[in-house]
Amino acid sequence: MSSIDYTKPLAILLRDSTHEAHDVVAQSKGAKLLLSGGLSREDYARYLMMLWHIYDTLERALDRHATHPALEPTYNPTLLARAPSLAADISYLLQVEESLWKSHPIHVKLLASSLTGPLHAYVQRIEELSKSDPPALLAHSYVRYLGDLSGGQTIRHTLAKAYDLDEASAFGLSFYAFKELRSAKPASQGEMKRIKDWFREGMNAAGEKGVQIKVSVRDEANKAFIYNSDLFKVLDLEHHEDNQKELSEIQPQVTLPEATYPLSQIAAVIAAVCLAHFLLVVGGFTGNPGYQKFLALEQWLRNLWQQSTD
Repeated sequence: MSSIDYTKPLAILLRDSTHEAHDVVAQSKGAKLLLSGGLSREDYARYLMMLWHIYDTLERALDRHATHPALEPTYNPTLLARAPSLAADISYLLQVEESLWKSHPIHVKLLASSLTGPLHAYVQRIEELSKSDPPALLAHSYVRYLGDLSGGQTIRHTLAKAYDLDEASAFGLSFYAFKELRSAKPASQGEMKRIKDWFREGMNAAGEKGVQIKVSVRDEANKAFIYNSDLFKVLDLEHHEDNQKELSEIQPQVTLPEATYPLSQIAAVIAAVCLAHFLLVVGGFTGNPGYQKFLALEQWLRNLWQQSTD
C-alpha cells in the first residue's frame, strides 16, 4: 500500500484519495435512478428533502465557523448556499407554499421512516464535527458543492424532462443554478469552472495552515462519500418499496363466475332424468338395438340440456 503524500496541495490530495469512493457513489443504483430520471416525482421530492436537511445543517455549521482559518477561504454563502434553493424546489414540486412543505405528508413520513437512518447519521456527523473538528467540515463542502457544480449540471436537462419542469424559468431546478462568482448573473458553464477553480484555491490555502488539516479533511472526505452513498441506498429502498406497492395494487383479482340457472331449467333436467329412467326400465337396452337406443337417448339429453341453457 502506497504512503499518502501530504506535500500535495489539498485539492489534488483529495482528488487522488477519494477517486474510488467517488466511483462507488456514482455506480450505486440510487444514483443511476436519479441520473436517468427514473425516480418518481414523489421520490425525487423526497431526495431533495434529504438534501435540504444535509445542507441546512452544513451551512449553519459553516456560518458558525466562518472565520476559522481552514474554512474562511471557501466561505461564500451568497454564492454556494443550497438550502434556500432546495426549499424552493421542494415547494414547487409539491405545489405548496414554501413555509408549508415541512408539514407535507411526504416529509412527515420521511422523518418517521426506519429507512432514513443514513440521513440522521449524516446530519449527526456534521453536527459532531461542528463541535469537535471544524476544519473537517471542509471535506463535506468539497464533496457536496463541487459535486453540485460538476455532476449536478449534467442531469439538469434530464430532470427537467422527467418531471416536466421548465429549464428556462428554473422553477423546480434552482438547486442546480448558481450565480456568477462576482455578480448576480446566472453562471454559465465557463463560469461554473471558474467557481470550481476558486473553491480549489481556497482549499489549497486551507491546507497550507498545517498538515493536520490535510489529514483531517482527507479522512473526512472519504467518509462524506460513504454518507452520500448511503443516502442513495435509501432512494433505492424507497423506490423498491414503491414498486412493490404498485405491483400489489395492480394484481388482477381472479374470480370464477358463479353458475346460476333458472328454476325452469333445473325442473327440465330432472324431468329428463326421470324419463330416461323409465325408458331404461320399460324399453330395455340390451344388445346392439339397445346400444343404439342408448346413443339416441344420450343425444336427446344433450340437446335438451343445450336448449335449457341457451
